Parts: sequence; structure tokens; C-alpha cells
Amino acid sequence: MKTKEELEVNLATLKLLEAETGIKHESFKQQVQDTEKKLEDINKPKLTPLQFDKIQEAVEEGVGNFSFDDEDNYDKSFAMEYDGKVYLDSIDLTCTHELVEKIVEEVYKLFTEAECPTEEQE
Repeated sequence: MKTKEELEVNLATLKLLEAETGIKHESFKQQVQDTEKKLEDINKPKLTPLQFDKIQEAVEEGVGNFSFDDEDNYDKSFAMEYDGKVYLDSIDLTCTHELVEKIVEEVYKLFTEAECPTEEQE
């Protein structure tokens, strides 16, 4: 049977090992996440900060050109409270494709399309 001092030393050692392996586990976990991100990004085209700013401006322009004030762009549902007050129960944007179109049009203006080899040309 172990003495109290031996058990306390053993417990302290185990806690130290637990802390060390926990740190190592977190380190490996972070390394895995970093490597997965690098692998995901490896074939992405690289953009400068200025290009990212231009894309953001294009998206803002596309959203700005969309008519959010047009009532026909929404499905609305009204309801009535017990005291007779009418309220807007739900509202849904019905023409999201038009919003996407406006944004895409603005982003497309920033680029020219590269030629891609087809199977016939190879």
C-alpha cells in the first residue's frame, strides 16, 4: 500500500502529464486545422488587399442597385392580435435571384474570363 506522500506525488505527476498531453493535443489539433486550411487554399487564386476592396465595393454596388423598397419583392403575412391590432407576422424576400444577379453583374465587371483548355484542344 502506498503512503499518503507517494499518492500525492503520483497525483501531481499524473496531473502534470495530463496538462502536458492536453497542451500537445491542442497543439496538434491546431496544426491539423492550419494544414487543412492551407490544403483548402492551395489552389485558390491569390488577390491583393486592393482587389478584395474592389470586390467588396462591387457587392455593395450590386446590393445598392437592388430595389428593397418594391413591395412586389416580398411575400407578406399579416395577423391580428386579440385587441384587434393588425401586425406583420412574416415577410420573405421572393426574388433573391434578382439580388444575386445584381451582385454578380458588379463582380463580373472586375474580371476578364480566362480561357480554359477543353478536352478537344488537349
